[in-house]
Amino acid sequence: MPDLISSPQNPRIKNLLRLQQKSSERREQGLTIIEGLRELTIARAAGVAVPTLFVCPELAGPARLAELRALAAGAATEWIEVSKPVFEKVAYREGSDGVLALAQPPRHTLAALKLPAAPLLLVLEAVEKPGNLGAILRTADAARADAVIICDPRTDLYNPNAIRSSIGCIFTVPTVATTRQELLSWCEQHGIRTYAAALTDHARPYTQYDFRGPTAFVMGTEADGLTPELMQACTETIIIPMGGYIDSLNVSTATAILTFEAVRQRG
Repeated sequence: MPDLISSPQNPRIKNLLRLQQKSSERREQGLTIIEGLRELTIARAAGVAVPTLFVCPELAGPARLAELRALAAGAATEWIEVSKPVFEKVAYREGSDGVLALAQPPRHTLAALKLPAAPLLLVLEAVEKPGNLGAILRTADAARADAVIICDPRTDLYNPNAIRSSIGCIFTVPTVATTRQELLSWCEQHGIRTYAAALTDHARPYTQYDFRGPTAFVMGTEADGLTPELMQACTETIIIPMGGYIDSLNVSTATAILTFEAVRQRG
């Protein structure tokens, strides 16, 4: 049996905390952190390499430990056991199941995306809240969208909180970080119609459009919306009609409405 790490001053634990807290460390080491057996299982099923697994036997329990060993079987995964006090120091959510892994996140590019004849894409400009990103990735997974594309992101796509809020779906949907210019050029090259969701005088309700062809829904931040440059460059501008006092929805909710309308149209 491996030795148990019981000191928070252990170098492995200190490095774990650095990876949690600093995107620069994650980029430099080419690693991110996955917490939770469910998320880890999804990541492994998607082919994500997991070089190190931190386990708290007391929190995980016999049944979960057996699942973890089966999951790690045949993979070059280092198994490290830690005490409950140490694990609770590094865990970033309450009620953790005692499973935390270092993973090598995939790096997708626009050029490498393999798309069907009529792809369905979700585009987010300058996304900055891991919770919104995670919720949209869950929508993309549920709707079987072909990719999520982030223009000029303000958050690390593989921020542990984004992984948590996506319940691991960031590993099931190709997720690409790019620039506005690269996105527009790529969409034009592939004949993809871009639909900007924005409150403008010339925007038309989304129900008036046919989304069965190559489609990309382009969403802005909740605070600022889309930049004028990206909005004006899109093929169409659409709105979700609002019947109450407010004039907009949470960006993840709006994205889900548009996405599943496209799914409905495609049968």
